[in-house]
Amino acid sequence: MNIDSNILRSFGGESIQYKTKQFIFREGERSLYYHQIVSGKVKLNTFNDEGKEFIQNILGKNQSFGDPLLFIDRLYPTNAICLEAAEIVRMPKNNFLEMLEVHPDLSLELNACLSQRLYYNSLMVRYMASQNPVDRLKGLMDYLKSYYDGDCQQCFPVELTRQQIADLTGLRVETVIRTVKKMVNDKTIKLEGRRILY
Repeated sequence: MNIDSNILRSFGGESIQYKTKQFIFREGERSLYYHQIVSGKVKLNTFNDEGKEFIQNILGKNQSFGDPLLFIDRLYPTNAICLEAAEIVRMPKNNFLEMLEVHPDLSLELNACLSQRLYYNSLMVRYMASQNPVDRLKGLMDYLKSYYDGDCQQCFPVELTRQQIADLTGLRVETVIRTVKKMVNDKTIKLEGRRILY
């Protein structure tokens, strides 16, 4: 969701600068803020008992995170870490809820955004259950493309490294590399240098 920064600031939102690899919040902490990215990229991740990272999502400019938990008062199930230097507007929970009362149109937009996330998360679960790596990559790319306004074939830039794709899909990097080559040969995707176009 992307809320006008002037509205956010009028309800107590503050801009905070984060450095690359800096934690915005950690798994298990209380959810106290709405976060909206002004610039930079943020990953939501967890680690298993062996320390292997699993990336839940990668977010960029004008995207928000942490907001669903403000309605259910639960602890963060993930970490939020900056992939690059970022500016993020952070708004306390009570201010966020007050803003939604004053601006009910934002509440409707938020519901639409949350519904879209739930829909695509359901699709991702289905794709991730597949043993076919092509299905997993297509599922991830469909999910990422859902945030893109354009409607064209093989023009959406997948701004992820092969390692990040592996972490998001639960595949090995080598498998991702082989699968990308297969998808290029099948004309499902195009490569522009090392960048994938879907």
